[in-house]
Amino acid sequence: MTGEDAAYAALLTKLKRESGFHGSLYRQKCLRRRLAVRMRARGAADFGHYSAILDTDPEEYERLLHTLTINVSKFFRNAETWRVIRDSVLPDLFGRRGSLALWSAGSATGEEAYSLAILIAELLGSRGMQRWRETRIVGTDIDAPSLEAARAGVYADVALSETPPELRDRWFTWEDGWRLQESIRSRVQFEQVDILTGCPDFDVDLIVCRNLLIYLDRPAQEEVFEIFAEVLKPKGYLVLGRVETVAANIRPLLEIINAKERVYKKR
Repeated sequence: MTGEDAAYAALLTKLKRESGFHGSLYRQKCLRRRLAVRMRARGAADFGHYSAILDTDPEEYERLLHTLTINVSKFFRNAETWRVIRDSVLPDLFGRRGSLALWSAGSATGEEAYSLAILIAELLGSRGMQRWRETRIVGTDIDAPSLEAARAGVYADVALSETPPELRDRWFTWEDGWRLQESIRSRVQFEQVDILTGCPDFDVDLIVCRNLLIYLDRPAQEEVFEIFAEVLKPKGYLVLGRVETVAANIRPLLEIINAKERVYKKR
């Protein structure tokens, strides 16, 4: 191991100890590229220099964590996936009796979790208040600033670039940004959770986790899928990103609902 590799490994150990970020479980090429962004911003010549900056500026941990974990997200990203959720997944779930729990894992700034809430509001209509009270939507992410932005519910134009205009006009108002209506924001709860080490403390009927697993190495992906398998109820749904595949360790537990859109149902 070179001196720079040793300094990089020491930096990952420091991050895990001080912030709880398990960098060793991520794809290292991607992680190094994002780490370099903060190093350039702080004028750090190498990993050792950047580690020393963290020692003198504890607030840099939050800025670094935000850079390492930030993901691009939009409302209703990949329209066909949301059509499957709207036309097949949600009607099946809401045709069942009892309460429902939905989990947006790696929710970033909230677009995915709120997209679910909007579709549910459209499905239930004005007479669905009792069903709303029986429904819990939770978005989790490791990045605190992203969660704060999600709770605020104000978005730039780009976040709504794939949103059908009729939904935008019905559920958002323009106030120096697109502000999501309180009737939707109030239906979603956001929690700071590292998907590699934690999950909701309740069983769920739907897990939506899109374009997060691609940043993890295969062993870490398998750990996450084991968490999914544990908390997902029988007949519950799992929705992944289009380029993501189910790990072999839980594949026998899942029925394919839509192979192209990566929609699965637990047997």
